[in-house]
Amino acid sequence: MNRKSESATYTHGHHASVLRSHTWRTALNSAAHLLPHLRPDMKMLDIGCGPGTITVDFAGYVPEGHVTGMDRADESFDMVVCHQVLQHVKDPVGVLREMRRVTKTGGFVAARESDYGTMVWYPPVQGMESWRALYEKVARWNGGEPDAGRMLHAWARKAGFSADDVACSSSTWCYSSADEVAWWSGLWAERTVESNFAKTAVEAGLSTEPELRETAEVWRRWGEQKDAWFSFLHGEVICRKRGG
Repeated sequence: MNRKSESATYTHGHHASVLRSHTWRTALNSAAHLLPHLRPDMKMLDIGCGPGTITVDFAGYVPEGHVTGMDRADESFDMVVCHQVLQHVKDPVGVLREMRRVTKTGGFVAARESDYGTMVWYPPVQGMESWRALYEKVARWNGGEPDAGRMLHAWARKAGFSADDVACSSSTWCYSSADEVAWWSGLWAERTVESNFAKTAVEAGLSTEPELRETAEVWRRWGEQKDAWFSFLHGEVICRKRGG
């Protein structure tokens, strides 16, 4: 099911429960795939940087360079990066094409996107699979693609990069300690009833407020399990821009 709108909507919105997860992100836990490619004098562009915690971290890796949020000139940056952005836009190939355009010849375009279809958890609390199915419906209604991680390499080639210039990798986030599980389950329980996700789910007829409250309880029940564990994969690409 897809929304008829011409533009995509950010599924999560900017509720406090969403920002808590965004401010947790750092260059090391969210962009490790591109760190080996950084040079101290690089000029970088970070697309969709949110609260800027990853962006600020990048500055420490390029102390003689510059990290910025937006630029429209051709061939302006040595590296252009985005993290968890392409899954929320209607035309991810178009975004990658623009990222390529503002990258210098010989520079890099890097992206990292989660893949909701790879999410696994323990124990198998009833209702968790229904939550994932609902999230995917809401994301696609908003014009996004929740399984973007597995598609990045194909999008990059469609954006103009040759297969030989697209290096693929993957990494995971895992929540297993008591503090991690409490944080992850708590923010999703809150998102489910308070964020834009909830508003869209109801307005689009994909769920009801009572059903969303029950889904929030499912997250809380999972988070209370002694051996609770959650992990999922992120697809990653580093794309080299060649001349010609």
